[in-house]
Amino acid sequence: MSEKLIPDTPIPEETMRHFILDALKEDVGDGDHTSLACIDPAERSKAKLLVKDECVLAGVAFAKFTFELIDPTSTIEIFKKDGAAVSYGDIAFIVDCNSQALLKGERLVLNTMQRMSGIATMANRFKFEVEDLPVKILDTRKTTPLLRFLEKWAVKLGGCENYRHGLYDRVMIKDNHIDACGGIQEAILSVEKYQKDNGLILPITVEVRNLVELHKVLDIGKVDRIMLDNFELPLLAEAVATIDGRFETEASGGVNIHTVRNIAKAGVDYISVGALTHSYQSVDLSLKVMKEEEN
Repeated sequence: MSEKLIPDTPIPEETMRHFILDALKEDVGDGDHTSLACIDPAERSKAKLLVKDECVLAGVAFAKFTFELIDPTSTIEIFKKDGAAVSYGDIAFIVDCNSQALLKGERLVLNTMQRMSGIATMANRFKFEVEDLPVKILDTRKTTPLLRFLEKWAVKLGGCENYRHGLYDRVMIKDNHIDACGGIQEAILSVEKYQKDNGLILPITVEVRNLVELHKVLDIGKVDRIMLDNFELPLLAEAVATIDGRFETEASGGVNIHTVRNIAKAGVDYISVGALTHSYQSVDLSLKVMKEEEN
């Protein structure tokens, strides 16, 4: 039976629930003593999620799930959905919640949404740079441990694509595998045998570092995609022409917002960008309890 997904997300409910409960355990410990001391346990509050940066918003569905998990009686009115372009002063949502529960979840919601929105905004910038070209921008495994499912969701909200989610869903023969195995052709043949012995049919990417390695791959085949790692632009264009559509092509290595368009113009099918999830800047969001006159 397939896992039940949270509406409007690619995230299974159980995955999200475990993450939230673990995060709350880290933050709350044996109790939010400030709120327990100051606030009547029956008190309810409304709070607005205030945007304080130009960004692509991400994590609204996460916030909704979090507040409903902490307080099943909570309600949330959403004005800006995940993936929306927002500006300073926009209100993303208003949540009505038990006051102690609201303050318990406040920092978890903000920390997560600020980081997700930063990644979505970065992804959207890369998408904009190449949106008129026939290329797809991919993320990588350069993610925060245990937060990959959120960070890759944010990449999608920004308009880019997810690559492999882990070591288990695609074979990627990289430089260390090649050097440890004794050569690029040896590595490809070893993967072919391993997949056959284990009944696997995983797609295969092989990384090449120069034209010599590229020709070795072309001689043997047996892969789906050739990753051209850190190729200078003239060599990149030559490599794409040499491959001539026989395999998918991917550029990687040192890609940034200033170089991505020229790399795309070399004709590759994909560009993998670690910066999407390791060089973003968190955006400024705040959750403000609304005064009576605002309600």
